[in-house]
Amino acid sequence: MNKLLMVLLALQLAGCATARTLDAAKPGAPVVYSGTRLDLYAMNGGCCAMDRFGAEAPSYPGVDLPASALLDTLLLPLSVLTVIGVSFQATGGL
Repeated sequence: MNKLLMVLLALQLAGCATARTLDAAKPGAPVVYSGTRLDLYAMNGGCCAMDRFGAEAPSYPGVDLPASALLDTLLLPLSVLTVIGVSFQATGGL
């Protein structure tokens, strides 16, 4: 139980690459599996994450990779729709 708690804490401290790339909205940046791709780019020694993805890589991309892969998989239908040009004009609230 303590190891699981430590891993979750490390993920929170590292920052989620998927959330960072979704907030970036950089034209021409990867959309499908963007967080996973950012983690792999950082793990392979990529120099210019901000220029390529519009977001800084997490401090510990190896720790962030499983969570980013899971979140990217869950968001895959929305990512694909975004790539093919379907836009959402969603509003909400009370």
